[in-house]
Amino acid sequence: MTEPRTILTQRLRLRTWTDTDRDSLAQMMADPEVMHDYGGPVDRSGSDAKLDEFAAGFVRDGYSRWLVEANGEFVGYVGIAAHADDDHPLGAHSDLGWRLSRHAWGKGYATEAARAALADVFVRTDVSDVVAYTSADNVRSQAVMDRLGLLRDESQDFVVEYPVVGEWTGLVWSASAHQYVP
Repeated sequence: MTEPRTILTQRLRLRTWTDTDRDSLAQMMADPEVMHDYGGPVDRSGSDAKLDEFAAGFVRDGYSRWLVEANGEFVGYVGIAAHADDDHPLGAHSDLGWRLSRHAWGKGYATEAARAALADVFVRTDVSDVVAYTSADNVRSQAVMDRLGLLRDESQDFVVEYPVVGEWTGLVWSASAHQYVP
């Protein structure tokens, strides 16, 4: 794990991951409703691998998905992840993503945390552009993207084959540093 870092917003604490966060992440990723768009629940080994991936991102890239807490309670994750995979339809890119526990839905946490994560990555790193993508039927995530002021970029929409969900169409939004850095 890396040196602990924290971002505070009006209602939330975003922080880097520790080994003690494994149970909370596993519980969220075992929820079929939370993981619906991912193809269903993820088992403990998959959840642990995801936490390791998030933690490694902070070490390797200086940014990743943040653990999000409200009133000291785990509510999910939000942040930007670097993808160096040239096999992805978008090539190498940084993407904004989130996943919240069901009890945290509808409270504006995803928007608040994502806004803070975007500002942080654009100020603290050399990342100048970020994309966010979701499926056509995920209107909740699309609403978050709209509230964040991300711009819909149909020219980057893509289709990819995922092992769990099969063929998946990603609708793309984008953000740039000038939108979030004063």
